[in-house]
Amino acid sequence: MRSFVKRRVRSSIALTMTLLLAIAAVPSGTMDAAAADPNQNNKQNVPTFSNVSVHDPSIVKDGDTYYVYGSHISAAKSKDLTNWTSFANGYTTPRNTLYGDLSKNLAGSFAWAGENDADSKGGFSVWAPDVFWNEHYVNKDGSKGAYMIYYSASSTYIRSAIGIAVAPNIEGPYQYVDTIVNTGFTKETAFDKESKVDKKWTNTPISQLINEGKLKGPRAGWFNADGSYANRVFPNAIDAAVFYDTDGRLWMTYGSWSGGIFLLELDKATGKPIYPGQDGTTEDGRLIDRYFGTKIAGGYGESGEGPYIEYNSKTGYYYLYVTYGGLAADGGYNMRLFRSKSPAGPYKDAKGQNAVLPANTKNVAYGNKLMGNFLFDSKIGDPGTGVGYGYVSPGHNSVYTDPATGQMFVVFHTRFPQQGETHELRVHQMFMNQEDWPVVAPYRYGGETLTKLDEKQFIGDYQYINHGSDSSATVKNTQFIQLRADHTIKGDVQGTWRKSGDANVQLTLDGAVYDGVFLRQWDQVTNQYILAFTVLSNKGEMAWGSKLPDMTDTTVVDSVYRELDLGDTSRVTGNLTLPKEGSRQSSITWKTSDPGVISDTGEIKRPGIGEKAVSATLTATITKGDSSRDKAFNITVAPYEKATLTASYPFENNLKDQNDAFANGKVIGDRIDRQGGSISYAEGVRGQAVVLDGQSGIALPEGLISSSAYSVSLWVKPSELTVHTPTFFGAMDSNHWVSLLPRGPEKDNTMVWSGSSTWYTGSTGRKIKANEWTHLAFTVDHGVLEVYVNGKIQFTGSGFPDVFTSKAGTFSLGVNWWDPAFNGSMDELSIFEGALPPAQVEELAQMK
Repeated sequence: MRSFVKRRVRSSIALTMTLLLAIAAVPSGTMDAAAADPNQNNKQNVPTFSNVSVHDPSIVKDGDTYYVYGSHISAAKSKDLTNWTSFANGYTTPRNTLYGDLSKNLAGSFAWAGENDADSKGGFSVWAPDVFWNEHYVNKDGSKGAYMIYYSASSTYIRSAIGIAVAPNIEGPYQYVDTIVNTGFTKETAFDKESKVDKKWTNTPISQLINEGKLKGPRAGWFNADGSYANRVFPNAIDAAVFYDTDGRLWMTYGSWSGGIFLLELDKATGKPIYPGQDGTTEDGRLIDRYFGTKIAGGYGESGEGPYIEYNSKTGYYYLYVTYGGLAADGGYNMRLFRSKSPAGPYKDAKGQNAVLPANTKNVAYGNKLMGNFLFDSKIGDPGTGVGYGYVSPGHNSVYTDPATGQMFVVFHTRFPQQGETHELRVHQMFMNQEDWPVVAPYRYGGETLTKLDEKQFIGDYQYINHGSDSSATVKNTQFIQLRADHTIKGDVQGTWRKSGDANVQLTLDGAVYDGVFLRQWDQVTNQYILAFTVLSNKGEMAWGSKLPDMTDTTVVDSVYRELDLGDTSRVTGNLTLPKEGSRQSSITWKTSDPGVISDTGEIKRPGIGEKAVSATLTATITKGDSSRDKAFNITVAPYEKATLTASYPFENNLKDQNDAFANGKVIGDRIDRQGGSISYAEGVRGQAVVLDGQSGIALPEGLISSSAYSVSLWVKPSELTVHTPTFFGAMDSNHWVSLLPRGPEKDNTMVWSGSSTWYTGSTGRKIKANEWTHLAFTVDHGVLEVYVNGKIQFTGSGFPDVFTSKAGTFSLGVNWWDPAFNGSMDELSIFEGALPPAQVEELAQMK
C-alpha cells in the first residue's frame, strides 16, 4: 500500500479564514495588537516551546523557577512552563549532578535494589523521584530546612527501595540520609537471576525496626505459601510523592502495580515514615499494614503506578492521580483520577467507586480517565500538515497549582504516534468543572487563561476526541461533530449543548452528561489560536473538541481537491491506499479507467520481469452536501525487476560469504558493541545452520546494503521468542535502523520494524512458532515494503524509510544495541540488490 500523507497547508482562501479565526481567538488583553496587524497573527503572543525528555516527571517550584525531576536521573527547569532546559547528567558517577558520587552516595539503597542488578542492568536502577522543600527538617548541624528528594532504586518489578537524600539547594547535590521502604523480600534465602542480593526479609531494615520496637515482627501475610513476596497484596517500593494535609501533617504515597498504592505518614523533622506498627483496616475496610501503611488504590496485580496527591483549597478535596497500563508506546499508559475529603481516603471516582480494587476485578472501569492515546488526525483538507496532533502512552504525572492565580497544571511524559519510544515532557493546564473535577485542556500550555466567551462563538464544526475508559494501546482518532445554533449536536455523536457560565459548557452525548469549559489555545500543528473545549462525563470519561474554521460545503470540497495527492505515481510498485474521507466528513470515491492495471480500491497488477510498464487513470470524486468535484491521477505501474544476489551466508561451519563479495561475519557478544560470544553449528534447512545461544551475535560486514531497493532472506528457528529480539538488523546509527523481529511489540506478531526518529511497523499479523524452521524475507523498493512468511506476502506498505544511504552501515544477526539477543538457529542468509519478485521469494522458501 502507498499511504496518503498530508503535504500541503491550506490554500489562500482557507488561510485567510484561519487568520480571521486566530484574530478572534487571541487571549484577553491582546486583542488590540492583533487587530492592528492581523497578518502578523499576533506574533508577540505566539508561545514558544523548548522540549526535554524527563520520564515520570515530578514538579516543584523554587522562587521563579519550575523544576521537574524524573527517572534515570533526569531533571529540567523552566521559568514559564513552556521552555525547558535539562541540567542533570544521568547515571554519570562520580560527579553526578544530583548525587555526586552516585555509586557511593546511594550505596545504602543499592545494597538491596542494586545499582546494576538483575533486570536493571545497563543503567536503569534509579527511578521516579519527588523533590520538596521541608522547612521542618533538622539537619545534622541542628539547623532547620532542606530540600528532600525521595527516589526509588529498583532491580526487578518488586525488589525495590525508596530512599531519601537532602540538599540545601534545589539542584543538589543531594546527600543520602536513609532507605525507608523495601519490597520484594522473601521468607527465606532466595536470589533473582543475575543477582547476588539475598532477598530474605532479615536483610532489609525491617529487622532494625523490629529491634527498635517500631514493628512487632514480620507479618505472615507478606509471604505466599512458597515463601515468595505476596506482591498481589503488598506494594512495590517505587514512585514516592510527598504532600501536606490541611492540618500540616506530612504524607508519602507510593506504589507501582503489584499490590496497589499505599500511604504513610512522615515525621516532618526527619522525613522518615511513622510506621503504623500494627495491622488493621480502615472504617471502609481497606488494608492497613504495620510497615507499608494504608492502601488507598489498586491491588491484585492490576496496573496502577505513579501516584500523586494534591489538595485543592477551593473544593476541599484531596485529588489522587495514578496511571494505568504499561509505559511503552504499545502499553496503553493513561492517567486516572480519584478524590477524597481525607488524605488517607477513601478515594473515589465520578461514579462513586473506591480506588482500592475488589479481588478479581479489572481496573479499566475505575477512575476518571484524564488522557490516553489520541490523535487529532489531519484529514485531507484540514488545516496544518503531517499526521496531526496526538500522544501515545501519556502518564506518570504530577500536578502544580499556582498559589497566586489558582491555575492548575498537569505535568507528565508522553510518547507520540508513529515515533516509537521517543518521549518528552508535556504541561497542560487544568480547570475545575462545576462538579469539582479537574478537566485537562486539549493542547499543551501556551500561556492561555480562561476568558468570557459569547455563546455564538461555540457554534461550528469540531474535531472531537473521547478518551473513553479503556487502557488499550488503540489510538482514539478524531470524530466530527457540529455544535448548532439550536443547541443540538450532530455528526459522529449526537446530543445537545448549553453554555452554563462565562466559559462553562455542558454537553449531553449518548445519554451521558459532560461538564467543562471552553478556552482559546495555541495549536502547533496549524500554528494558530483555536477555540477548544474540555469536558468530563458523569461516567468519568474525558472528551475534547477543537474548532475548525468556518467553511461552506463548496469551500471544503475545494480545499480537499487542492490537497488530495497520491505522491509520485510515475513508478508505482505497491498498492495505493486511496483515502475515502476528507475534511468534515466529505466523501472521496474512486474510479479506474482500467481494472487490469489498478482497481477502484488501489490494488495494482504489476507486470512481470521483462514486460513493459502499464498505465491507467484514477479519478477521485469529492463530495460534501450538494458540492462535488473530480480530480484525476495518471498511474504508471512499473514491472518487476530481477533482484541480484550480492551476499550469501549458508553457514556451512563458517561465517563466509559464498559470493566472495563481502568479508566474513564475526562472533560478538549480546550487543553489537560488546565483545565475546560463542556460536555453534547444527543441522539446518540446507546443510549446516549457525546456532546462537541468547548471549551472542554475529557482526556482518559494513556496506552489506547501500541502496533504497534491496531484499533480505533467511531461515530462522527460534528456541524462544522474546519481544524486540532481532534476527537480521541493519543501521546507519541508533536513530536510523531496520530490524526483522520474530516477535514484535505489536501483538507479538512477526514484523519488520524501523526507527526511531521516524518509526515504521510492518506487521505480518502472524506469530511464528518456536523450535520450528520458518522462512522470513522482506523487500524494499524505493519506500515500498513487503514482508513474507514462508514465501507468502503478509504485509505490504509504503512510506518505508530510506535507511541505507551510504556504505557505512552497521549490520548484525541476532543482536542490536538494546534488546535481548536471539536464542536459536539461522540458515541461508541472502542479501539482494533490488526487490525480489514474489516468485523468487517463493522459490527461496522451499525447504530443499
